[in-house]
Amino acid sequence: MAGVFEVEVDGVEHDHGHGHHDEAQQIDLSQLSAEEKWRLEHARMHAKHKGHEAMHAEMVLILIVTLVIAQLLLVQWKQRHPKSYNLVTLFQMWVVPLYFTTKLHWWRFLATWFIFSAVTALVTFRATRKPLDCTTPRLVYKWFLLLYKMSYTTGIMGYSVVMFTLFGINLIFRIKPEDAMDFGVSLLFYGLYYGVLGRDFAEMCADFMASTVGYYSASGMPTKHLSDNICAVCGQQILVDVSEEGIIENTYRLSCNHVFHEFCIRGWCIVGKKQTCPYCKEKVDLKRMFSNPWERPHVMYGQLLDWLRYLVAWQPVIIGLVQGINYILGLE
Repeated sequence: MAGVFEVEVDGVEHDHGHGHHDEAQQIDLSQLSAEEKWRLEHARMHAKHKGHEAMHAEMVLILIVTLVIAQLLLVQWKQRHPKSYNLVTLFQMWVVPLYFTTKLHWWRFLATWFIFSAVTALVTFRATRKPLDCTTPRLVYKWFLLLYKMSYTTGIMGYSVVMFTLFGINLIFRIKPEDAMDFGVSLLFYGLYYGVLGRDFAEMCADFMASTVGYYSASGMPTKHLSDNICAVCGQQILVDVSEEGIIENTYRLSCNHVFHEFCIRGWCIVGKKQTCPYCKEKVDLKRMFSNPWERPHVMYGQLLDWLRYLVAWQPVIIGLVQGINYILGLE
């Protein structure tokens, strides 16, 4: 043996050499083999964390209780005051990742965040003006639909890269596993984050525009009567003569017999997250609207984004609350 040491763990002396305890405190670690160093560090770790099992159990219990209570409070808040809940959630979705990425110096994300914020701010400004320009609804839905499709494609690419890496396909192209995994996770993060944030902004803009047009009201009756030849989403004529100015495109009739521009009603349901008629609020049958099997994944992707909103917006807050409780109780 190159050295002598002994460490006391749980009241029992573990002798790993020849000598006394006083000599163990002054031992030269450079004289120990790698295995002896590992054993010494392992014994010291056990001695240091002696009796921490109860504390860890308390921390886990606090985490579970806080998660349950926070979930119940968030559900009640969303049901009773959906407008304030959505605004606060949107603000946190927008700001929380900015704080962490600035702290970690992720400049690439910050660049995309500022571009997204600038364009979305312009579109949102247009959507909240009164009177509403006749081209604004389509501009809004085009931007958010483009963003939605880009996030969908980016997310799918990121997921595919992660799966290919797990199966070792990256080695065919001589790409290191850690590089391929980092690239895939980054794409997945970009797709999911901007998908969630874009849908929330789109829902807010859709409410503003529809209320301004007058054929939709979040609560109560609309302020205008809808004629058969008007699209309640954009307020423009559905069928126009050759000499008239208007939008010429396919139309779609809901089960309530109200007719809309196909682009408008799809933007209203997919991008604006609405599942009711913009005029009478009768529930829209999405399965009938998206009968093409290639379009149905967009609906499922939208539902996934709604679920991820909780993780991005509220999970950091809840974890911070748990850490604060642990600090107050002296568990950290």
